[in-house]
Amino acid sequence: MAFRRRNKSYPFFSQEFLIQNHADIVFSLVIFILIGLMFEATAKTAILFIQPQYNITTLSPEGEVNTYLYGWKDCATILFYLFIAIILHAVVQEYLLDKVNRRLHLSKSKNTKFNESGQLCVFHLVSSVWSFYILITEGYLLHPSSLWENYPHSHLRFQVKFFYLTQLAYWLHALPELYFQKVRKEEIPRQLQYIGLYLLHISAAYLLNLSRVGLVLLFLQYVSELGFHIARLLYFTDESHQKMFDTWAVSFVFARMATLTLMFLAVGFGLARADNQGLDVELGNFNTVLIRMIVLLLVFLTQSWLLYKFIRFQLRRWREFRHEQATRKKATTKQPLRPLKRDSLGHHENGVLKAENGVSPRTKKLKSP
Repeated sequence: MAFRRRNKSYPFFSQEFLIQNHADIVFSLVIFILIGLMFEATAKTAILFIQPQYNITTLSPEGEVNTYLYGWKDCATILFYLFIAIILHAVVQEYLLDKVNRRLHLSKSKNTKFNESGQLCVFHLVSSVWSFYILITEGYLLHPSSLWENYPHSHLRFQVKFFYLTQLAYWLHALPELYFQKVRKEEIPRQLQYIGLYLLHISAAYLLNLSRVGLVLLFLQYVSELGFHIARLLYFTDESHQKMFDTWAVSFVFARMATLTLMFLAVGFGLARADNQGLDVELGNFNTVLIRMIVLLLVFLTQSWLLYKFIRFQLRRWREFRHEQATRKKATTKQPLRPLKRDSLGHHENGVLKAENGVSPRTKKLKSP
Protein backbone atom coordinates (compact mmCIF):
# COMPACT_ATOMS: atom_id res chain seq x y z
CA MET A 1 0.00 0.00 0.00
CA ALA A 2 1.90 3.04 -1.24
CA PHE A 3 0.76 6.53 -0.32
CA ARG A 4 3.30 8.56 -2.31
CA ARG A 5 4.72 8.27 -5.78
CA ARG A 6 8.27 6.98 -5.83
CA ASN A 7 10.23 9.34 -8.04
CA LYS A 8 13.54 8.36 -6.48
CA SER A 9 14.74 5.52 -4.28
CA TYR A 10 16.69 6.26 -1.10
CA PRO A 11 18.90 4.05 1.10
CA PHE A 12 17.10 2.08 3.78
CA PHE A 13 16.72 3.81 7.19
CA SER A 14 17.92 7.11 5.76
CA GLN A 15 16.12 10.32 6.63
CA GLU A 16 14.53 10.73 3.20
CA PHE A 17 13.49 7.06 3.15
CA LEU A 18 11.74 7.46 6.50
CA ILE A 19 9.94 10.65 5.40
CA GLN A 20 8.84 9.20 2.07
CA ASN A 21 7.63 5.86 3.49
CA HIS A 22 6.46 6.81 6.99
CA ALA A 23 2.79 6.06 6.21
CA ASP A 24 3.65 2.59 4.88
CA ILE A 25 5.78 1.84 7.93
CA VAL A 26 3.02 2.92 10.31
CA PHE A 27 0.46 0.93 8.33
CA SER A 28 2.62 -2.16 8.79
CA LEU A 29 2.64 -1.59 12.57
CA VAL A 30 -1.15 -1.34 12.60
CA ILE A 31 -1.48 -4.59 10.65
CA PHE A 32 0.96 -6.23 13.09
CA ILE A 33 -1.25 -5.22 16.05
CA LEU A 34 -4.41 -6.41 14.31
CA ILE A 35 -2.80 -9.78 13.55
CA GLY A 36 -2.16 -10.11 17.28
CA LEU A 37 -5.92 -10.40 17.82
CA MET A 38 -5.94 -13.67 15.91
CA PHE A 39 -3.83 -15.56 18.46
CA GLU A 40 -4.86 -16.33 22.00
CA ALA A 41 -1.41 -15.67 23.43
CA THR A 42 -1.24 -12.11 22.08
CA ALA A 43 -4.95 -11.18 21.97
CA LYS A 44 -4.99 -9.69 25.49
CA THR A 45 -2.03 -7.47 24.67
CA ALA A 46 -3.38 -6.42 21.28
CA ILE A 47 -6.76 -5.48 22.74
CA LEU A 48 -5.04 -2.90 24.95
CA PHE A 49 -4.17 -0.89 21.84
CA ILE A 50 -7.55 -1.13 20.11
CA GLN A 51 -10.27 -1.00 22.74
CA PRO A 52 -10.64 1.56 25.57
CA GLN A 53 -9.81 0.06 28.95
CA TYR A 54 -11.16 0.33 32.52
CA ASN A 55 -14.67 -0.83 31.70
CA ILE A 56 -17.14 -0.83 34.63
CA THR A 57 -20.67 -2.22 34.56
CA THR A 58 -23.16 -0.44 36.82
CA LEU A 59 -26.84 -1.02 37.49
CA SER A 60 -29.39 1.68 36.74
CA PRO A 61 -33.18 1.84 36.40
CA GLU A 62 -32.67 1.32 32.66
CA GLY A 63 -30.58 -1.82 33.24
CA GLU A 64 -26.85 -2.46 33.04
CA VAL A 65 -24.78 0.49 31.88
CA ASN A 66 -21.16 0.22 30.75
CA THR A 67 -18.99 3.15 31.75
CA TYR A 68 -15.25 3.77 31.64
CA LEU A 69 -12.61 5.29 33.90
CA TYR A 70 -9.18 6.52 32.84
CA GLY A 71 -5.73 5.15 33.65
CA TRP A 72 -2.23 4.58 32.34
CA LYS A 73 -3.42 1.88 29.90
CA ASP A 74 -5.06 4.62 27.88
CA CYS A 75 -1.58 5.49 26.62
CA ALA A 76 -1.52 2.28 24.56
CA THR A 77 -4.91 3.10 23.03
CA ILE A 78 -3.79 6.64 22.25
CA LEU A 79 -0.63 5.28 20.59
CA PHE A 80 -2.64 2.96 18.33
CA TYR A 81 -4.98 5.71 17.17
CA LEU A 82 -2.01 8.00 16.72
CA PHE A 83 -0.86 5.50 14.09
CA ILE A 84 -4.34 5.60 12.54
CA ALA A 85 -4.21 9.41 12.43
CA ILE A 86 -0.86 9.31 10.60
CA ILE A 87 -2.31 6.95 7.99
CA LEU A 88 -5.43 9.07 7.47
CA HIS A 89 -3.24 12.17 7.25
CA ALA A 90 -1.27 10.58 4.42
CA VAL A 91 -4.46 9.49 2.63
CA VAL A 92 -5.95 13.01 2.71
CA GLN A 93 -2.64 14.52 1.61
CA GLU A 94 -2.02 12.13 -1.26
CA TYR A 95 -5.51 11.66 -2.71
CA LEU A 96 -7.01 15.10 -2.07
CA LEU A 97 -4.65 17.96 -1.25
CA ASP A 98 -1.77 17.06 -3.59
CA LYS A 99 -4.14 16.84 -6.55
CA VAL A 100 -5.54 20.29 -5.80
CA ASN A 101 -2.03 21.72 -5.31
CA ARG A 102 -0.95 20.61 -8.77
CA ARG A 103 -3.76 22.67 -10.30
CA LEU A 104 -3.29 25.81 -8.20
CA HIS A 105 0.51 26.17 -8.64
CA LEU A 106 0.97 27.86 -5.25
CA SER A 107 4.23 29.16 -3.84
CA LYS A 108 6.06 27.13 -1.21
CA SER A 109 4.81 29.20 1.73
CA LYS A 110 1.22 29.19 0.48
CA ASN A 111 1.46 25.48 -0.29
CA THR A 112 2.40 24.75 3.34
CA LYS A 113 -0.52 26.79 4.67
CA PHE A 114 -2.90 25.23 2.14
CA ASN A 115 -1.94 21.73 3.28
CA GLU A 116 -2.28 22.75 6.92
CA SER A 117 -5.74 24.24 6.38
CA GLY A 118 -6.83 21.27 4.28
CA GLN A 119 -5.88 18.76 6.97
CA LEU A 120 -7.40 20.81 9.80
CA CYS A 121 -10.55 21.48 7.79
CA VAL A 122 -11.24 17.75 7.51
CA PHE A 123 -10.43 17.17 11.18
CA HIS A 124 -12.50 20.09 12.49
CA LEU A 125 -15.46 19.07 10.34
CA VAL A 126 -15.44 15.48 11.65
CA SER A 127 -14.78 16.53 15.26
CA SER A 128 -17.46 19.24 15.32
CA VAL A 129 -20.11 16.89 13.93
CA TRP A 130 -19.00 14.11 16.29
CA SER A 131 -18.98 16.34 19.40
CA PHE A 132 -22.38 17.80 18.49
CA TYR A 133 -23.79 14.28 18.16
CA ILE A 134 -22.47 13.38 21.62
CA LEU A 135 -23.91 16.56 23.14
CA ILE A 136 -27.33 15.75 21.69
CA THR A 137 -27.39 12.06 22.61
CA GLU A 138 -26.06 12.64 26.14
CA GLY A 139 -28.54 15.48 26.72
CA TYR A 140 -25.98 18.11 27.72
CA LEU A 141 -27.45 20.83 25.50
CA LEU A 142 -31.03 20.30 26.68
CA HIS A 143 -29.96 20.31 30.34
CA PRO A 144 -27.07 22.79 30.75
CA SER A 145 -26.97 22.27 34.52
CA SER A 146 -25.77 18.71 33.90
CA LEU A 147 -22.42 20.19 32.90
CA TRP A 148 -21.55 20.72 36.60
CA GLU A 149 -24.13 18.73 38.54
CA ASN A 150 -23.14 15.37 40.05
CA TYR A 151 -19.45 16.21 39.76
CA PRO A 152 -17.02 14.39 39.47
CA HIS A 153 -17.93 12.96 36.07
CA SER A 154 -15.42 10.16 36.33
CA HIS A 155 -17.63 7.47 34.76
CA LEU A 156 -17.65 8.11 31.02
CA ARG A 157 -19.77 6.57 28.32
CA PHE A 158 -17.93 4.73 25.56
CA GLN A 159 -18.45 7.45 22.96
CA VAL A 160 -17.24 10.18 25.32
CA LYS A 161 -14.06 8.36 26.32
CA PHE A 162 -13.33 7.27 22.76
CA PHE A 163 -13.78 10.88 21.59
CA TYR A 164 -11.21 12.15 24.08
CA LEU A 165 -8.71 9.40 23.27
CA THR A 166 -8.91 10.11 19.55
CA GLN A 167 -8.58 13.85 20.17
CA LEU A 168 -5.38 13.32 22.15
CA ALA A 169 -4.11 10.90 19.50
CA TYR A 170 -4.71 13.39 16.69
CA TRP A 171 -2.93 16.31 18.32
CA LEU A 172 -0.04 14.08 19.37
CA HIS A 173 0.28 12.82 15.79
CA ALA A 174 0.65 16.46 14.66
CA LEU A 175 4.08 16.60 16.34
CA PRO A 176 5.85 13.98 14.16
CA GLU A 177 3.96 15.31 11.13
CA LEU A 178 6.00 18.51 11.43
CA TYR A 179 9.01 16.35 10.56
CA PHE A 180 7.31 14.12 8.00
CA GLN A 181 5.81 17.06 6.07
CA LYS A 182 9.08 19.06 6.14
CA VAL A 183 7.42 22.11 7.64
CA ARG A 184 9.48 25.28 7.30
CA LYS A 185 11.43 26.33 10.40
CA GLU A 186 9.66 29.68 10.69
CA GLU A 187 6.28 27.88 10.70
CA ILE A 188 7.16 25.36 13.43
CA PRO A 189 6.85 27.70 16.48
CA ARG A 190 3.38 28.86 15.42
CA GLN A 191 2.13 25.32 14.94
CA LEU A 192 3.70 24.12 18.18
CA GLN A 193 1.79 26.84 20.01
CA TYR A 194 -1.70 25.72 19.05
CA ILE A 195 -0.80 22.00 19.21
CA GLY A 196 0.45 22.48 22.77
CA LEU A 197 -2.65 24.47 23.74
CA TYR A 198 -4.99 21.80 22.39
CA LEU A 199 -3.12 19.04 24.22
CA LEU A 200 -3.09 21.04 27.46
CA HIS A 201 -6.80 21.85 27.46
CA ILE A 202 -8.00 18.42 26.31
CA SER A 203 -5.76 16.65 28.84
CA ALA A 204 -6.95 18.95 31.64
CA ALA A 205 -10.62 18.33 30.82
CA TYR A 206 -10.03 14.56 30.64
CA LEU A 207 -7.90 14.17 33.77
CA LEU A 208 -9.85 16.62 35.97
CA ASN A 209 -13.14 14.94 35.04
CA LEU A 210 -14.47 18.07 33.31
CA SER A 211 -15.36 16.08 30.22
CA ARG A 212 -18.85 17.54 29.81
CA VAL A 213 -17.72 21.15 29.87
CA GLY A 214 -14.77 20.20 27.66
CA LEU A 215 -17.09 18.73 25.03
CA VAL A 216 -19.03 21.99 24.70
CA LEU A 217 -15.86 24.07 24.56
CA LEU A 218 -14.30 21.83 21.92
CA PHE A 219 -17.46 22.03 19.83
CA LEU A 220 -17.40 25.84 19.93
CA GLN A 221 -13.69 25.95 19.14
CA TYR A 222 -13.87 23.47 16.27
CA VAL A 223 -16.81 25.20 14.58
CA SER A 224 -14.97 28.54 14.77
CA GLU A 225 -11.72 27.07 13.43
CA LEU A 226 -13.60 25.24 10.68
CA GLY A 227 -14.86 28.59 9.35
CA PHE A 228 -11.35 30.04 9.37
CA HIS A 229 -9.74 27.18 7.45
CA ILE A 230 -12.55 27.09 4.89
CA ALA A 231 -12.06 30.84 4.36
CA ARG A 232 -8.31 30.37 3.94
CA LEU A 233 -8.77 27.54 1.44
CA LEU A 234 -11.12 29.69 -0.63
CA TYR A 235 -8.65 32.57 -0.45
CA PHE A 236 -5.84 30.40 -1.81
CA THR A 237 -7.99 29.22 -4.70
CA ASP A 238 -9.10 32.77 -5.54
CA GLU A 239 -7.77 35.83 -3.69
CA SER A 240 -10.98 37.74 -4.39
CA HIS A 241 -12.83 35.51 -1.89
CA GLN A 242 -12.62 37.67 1.24
CA LYS A 243 -16.18 37.64 2.55
CA MET A 244 -15.80 34.28 4.26
CA PHE A 245 -13.28 35.85 6.65
CA ASP A 246 -16.00 38.25 7.82
CA THR A 247 -18.31 35.33 8.61
CA TRP A 248 -15.52 33.62 10.48
CA ALA A 249 -14.82 36.81 12.47
CA VAL A 250 -18.39 36.83 13.80
CA SER A 251 -18.23 33.15 14.80
CA PHE A 252 -14.81 33.64 16.38
CA VAL A 253 -15.96 36.46 18.67
CA PHE A 254 -19.12 34.52 19.57
CA ALA A 255 -17.07 31.42 20.43
CA ARG A 256 -14.74 33.44 22.69
CA MET A 257 -17.62 35.08 24.56
CA ALA A 258 -19.53 31.80 24.88
CA THR A 259 -16.42 30.01 26.16
CA LEU A 260 -15.73 32.56 28.88
CA THR A 261 -19.40 32.71 29.90
CA LEU A 262 -19.73 28.94 30.09
CA MET A 263 -16.52 28.48 32.10
CA PHE A 264 -17.47 31.10 34.68
CA LEU A 265 -20.97 29.61 34.90
CA ALA A 266 -19.89 25.96 35.21
CA VAL A 267 -16.60 26.21 37.13
CA GLY A 268 -16.81 29.55 38.89
CA PHE A 269 -20.48 29.29 39.86
CA GLY A 270 -21.71 25.70 39.54
CA LEU A 271 -18.78 23.79 41.07
CA ALA A 272 -18.25 26.49 43.71
CA ARG A 273 -21.75 25.79 45.08
CA ALA A 274 -21.38 22.00 45.04
CA ASP A 275 -21.41 20.11 48.32
CA ASN A 276 -18.39 17.90 47.61
CA GLN A 277 -15.68 20.51 48.12
CA GLY A 278 -12.21 19.02 48.51
CA LEU A 279 -9.54 16.94 46.85
CA ASP A 280 -10.02 13.18 46.47
CA VAL A 281 -7.81 11.63 43.79
CA GLU A 282 -9.29 8.14 44.16
CA LEU A 283 -12.82 9.37 43.47
CA GLY A 284 -11.57 11.84 40.85
CA ASN A 285 -12.79 14.88 42.76
CA PHE A 286 -10.67 17.99 42.09
CA ASN A 287 -13.23 20.54 43.26
CA THR A 288 -11.00 22.86 45.26
CA VAL A 289 -10.68 26.64 45.17
CA LEU A 290 -7.07 26.47 43.96
CA ILE A 291 -7.80 24.08 41.07
CA ARG A 292 -10.88 26.06 40.02
CA MET A 293 -8.86 29.28 39.98
CA ILE A 294 -6.09 27.64 37.93
CA VAL A 295 -8.60 26.29 35.41
CA LEU A 296 -10.36 29.65 35.06
CA LEU A 297 -7.04 31.48 34.77
CA LEU A 298 -5.82 29.06 32.10
CA VAL A 299 -8.98 29.49 30.02
CA PHE A 300 -8.98 33.27 30.47
CA LEU A 301 -5.35 33.63 29.39
CA THR A 302 -5.88 31.38 26.38
CA GLN A 303 -8.96 33.26 25.22
CA SER A 304 -7.18 36.60 25.73
CA TRP A 305 -4.23 35.38 23.65
CA LEU A 306 -6.58 34.21 20.88
CA LEU A 307 -8.36 37.57 20.88
CA TYR A 308 -5.01 39.35 20.68
CA LYS A 309 -4.01 37.30 17.63
CA PHE A 310 -7.44 37.87 16.11
CA ILE A 311 -7.14 41.66 16.48
CA ARG A 312 -3.67 41.61 14.91
CA PHE A 313 -4.97 39.54 12.01
CA GLN A 314 -7.89 41.93 11.41
CA LEU A 315 -5.61 44.99 11.57
CA ARG A 316 -3.26 43.41 9.03
CA ARG A 317 -6.18 42.69 6.72
CA TRP A 318 -7.41 46.27 7.12
CA ARG A 319 -3.97 47.70 6.27
CA GLU A 320 -3.67 45.44 3.22
CA PHE A 321 -7.14 46.52 2.07
CA ARG A 322 -6.30 50.22 2.48
CA HIS A 323 -3.02 49.75 0.63
CA GLU A 324 -4.79 47.95 -2.20
CA GLN A 325 -7.42 50.68 -2.44
CA ALA A 326 -4.72 53.38 -2.54
CA THR A 327 -2.83 51.51 -5.27
CA ARG A 328 -5.96 51.22 -7.39
CA LYS A 329 -6.71 54.93 -6.97
CA LYS A 330 -3.19 55.91 -8.09
CA ALA A 331 -3.47 53.61 -11.10
CA THR A 332 -6.70 55.25 -12.23
CA THR A 333 -5.36 58.81 -11.83
CA LYS A 334 -2.15 58.11 -13.79
CA GLN A 335 -3.81 56.75 -16.90
CA PRO A 336 -2.30 58.27 -20.17
CA LEU A 337 -4.36 60.87 -22.08
CA ARG A 338 -6.01 59.80 -25.32
CA PRO A 339 -4.20 61.27 -28.43
CA LEU A 340 -6.08 64.06 -30.21
CA LYS A 341 -7.36 63.51 -33.72
CA ARG A 342 -6.15 65.60 -36.67
CA ASP A 343 -8.15 66.73 -39.63
CA SER A 344 -7.08 66.60 -43.30
CA LEU A 345 -5.45 70.07 -43.11
CA GLY A 346 -3.14 69.09 -40.29
CA HIS A 347 -5.15 70.82 -37.55
CA HIS A 348 -6.00 69.26 -34.24
CA GLU A 349 -9.57 69.13 -33.05
CA ASN A 350 -8.83 72.13 -30.80
CA GLY A 351 -7.50 74.24 -33.67
CA VAL A 352 -3.74 73.77 -33.12
CA LEU A 353 -1.70 73.30 -36.31
CA LYS A 354 0.02 69.98 -36.98
CA ALA A 355 3.78 69.75 -36.56
CA GLU A 356 5.85 68.05 -39.18
CA ASN A 357 9.25 66.67 -38.18
CA GLY A 358 9.16 68.75 -35.00
CA VAL A 359 8.48 72.09 -36.90
CA SER A 360 5.01 73.60 -37.10
CA PRO A 361 3.68 74.70 -40.55
CA ARG A 362 3.78 78.41 -39.56
CA THR A 363 7.47 78.16 -38.53
CA LYS A 364 8.23 76.29 -41.73
CA LYS A 365 6.62 79.10 -43.79
CA LEU A 366 8.65 81.80 -42.08
CA LYS A 367 11.92 79.98 -42.70
CA SER A 368 11.27 79.36 -46.38
CA PRO A 369 12.92 81.90 -48.81
